[in-house]
Amino acid sequence: MNFPEDMDPTLELMVVAARRAATHAYAPYSHFRVGAAVRLANGAVVTGANVENASYGLTICAERSALVRAVAEFGPEIRITAVAVANLNDAASPPCGACRQMLAEFIEPDAPVAFPATEGTCVMPFSDVFPVIFNLKH
Repeated sequence: MNFPEDMDPTLELMVVAARRAATHAYAPYSHFRVGAAVRLANGAVVTGANVENASYGLTICAERSALVRAVAEFGPEIRITAVAVANLNDAASPPCGACRQMLAEFIEPDAPVAFPATEGTCVMPFSDVFPVIFNLKH
């Protein structure tokens, strides 16, 4: 894995956890195996993997899988302070639009988001990943 020199070591560990979660992905159609890790304000790190379905619309991405698991384990008051995404295909894969919208409900605007980019791992604040959010405030 190629990390930026100034990347927070805890975020590096989250990328490793996300990569490990990707090994549990169910991707018999696309073979695109993705894992995600979300760090909560309480310090817990929760992982998820993509789960495909023959009806592609019912597929769930790794980021949403981790988010749903975090809510199920810790309740709807969670706050996400960091996100890491990894895949086993070594392809660029920032969070998709649906994942960005779901994360927007729970994430701190300045939370770092690490994801595979064309040249290694990209890290940027969530507010740059999703600059114009749709939520109850808007």
